Amino acid sequence: MDEEIKARRAACTDTILGNGLIRPRELLATIDPGTDPDVYGDGGVVTELEQHVAALLGKPAAVYLPSGTMAQAATLRVHADRRTSRTVVWHPYCHLEQHEGQAHQRLHQLVGRRAGEPERPLTLDDLTEVAEPVAALLLELPQRDLGGTLPDWDDLVAQTRWARDRGAAVHLDGARLWEATAGYESTPAEIAALFDTVYVSFYKGVGALPGCCVAGPEADVREVREWRSRLGGTLFALWPGAASALALLDEALAEMPARMRHARAIAEALVGVPEIRVVPDPPQSPMLHLLFSTRPETYQANAKRLADETGLWVWPSGMATGDPDVIRTELTVGRATLRHKPEAIAEILAGLCIDAPV
Repeated sequence: MDEEIKARRAACTDTILGNGLIRPRELLATIDPGTDPDVYGDGGVVTELEQHVAALLGKPAAVYLPSGTMAQAATLRVHADRRTSRTVVWHPYCHLEQHEGQAHQRLHQLVGRRAGEPERPLTLDDLTEVAEPVAALLLELPQRDLGGTLPDWDDLVAQTRWARDRGAAVHLDGARLWEATAGYESTPAEIAALFDTVYVSFYKGVGALPGCCVAGPEADVREVREWRSRLGGTLFALWPGAASALALLDEALAEMPARMRHARAIAEALVGVPEIRVVPDPPQSPMLHLLFSTRPETYQANAKRLADETGLWVWPSGMATGDPDVIRTELTVGRATLRHKPEAIAEILAGLCIDAPV
C-alpha cells in the first residue's frame, strides 16, 4: 500500500469491508489484561486456546502456530513422512501453490499435483484422473479465489473417501472454515470430521491478531509441534495472538449465519445493478467476488472520491481480469458489513462504476 493510499485509509471512519478499519489500539484491546501467558508455547492461554479449538473441531489435539504458511506445509510433511509418496493433490488455486514461494517444495520436499480446472471447484471426477501414489489430498473450504464457493456436500464426502481409499491423508485448508459452517449449515466438528487434520486461521473472519491452529490426531499434532520449533515458530511468548483469538472466536462463529444471510441479501440487492455481477450467485459462504463493468481508472477515481468526501473506505483498486473493462474485488462479510443495509451497500457499489462528469 503506497503512502497516499495508506494516509487516505487512516483518515476514513467507516467501511463496508469485513470486520472494519481495525486499528492497532482496537486489536490490542482484544487481549485480556489478566491473560495467563505461555512460555515457549507451553501453558497459559495458548494451551487453553488449543484445547478449545480441538473441542470445537472434534479432534483429540491442536497446536497453535504463528502463521498458516508454517502450519500447513509442516502438517503435509508429517503426512508425507509416513507414506511412500511426497505428492499432495490440490486445486490449482491452492494457497501453497500460489502464495508461499514454493515453501512446500524447498523446505519439505513435497510435490504439488494440480487437479481440476482453475475456475471451478475440485470434483471427484478430477481426482479419479490421478493415477500416481498420493501422500495427501488438500481441500480448501470455502475456495477463496473462486469467491467463497463450496463443493456439493456429497461430492466433498466422496473426495475425502477417494483419498482414504488410496491410503492418503486428507487435510483441510480451513482458513475460512468458520465461514464454511454457515454455508453448509453445519458445525465446525461436522465438517472437520471428514478430514484427518484441519488448519484454521484467527485473523481473517475472526478479526483477531495473526495466528492459527492445526488440529488432528495426537501423534500428528505432536509432530507438527516439533516442526513449529524447527521452523522458528515456537516464540518465547505466543500468548498475545492466542489471547486475542480466544476472546473473539466464539462470537465470530456465532455471527456467521447472520453474515451468510447478509451476503445473500447483498447479492439480491445487486440484481438491479447491471454493471456488477456477483460470483458465485447466490453466495455460498459469507464472502463473494464482485465483477465491475468499468474501467480501472474510473473505479479508482470513484473509490478515492468516496473516501475523501464521505470517509467510507472501499478497495482502492480492483484486481485485473481477462477483460480490460472489467475488474474484480472480494467482499468478505464481517462485523463492519453488517452495520450497513444491503440496499445501501448496493448503492455504494453502483456508484463505483459511474463515469465522473467531464
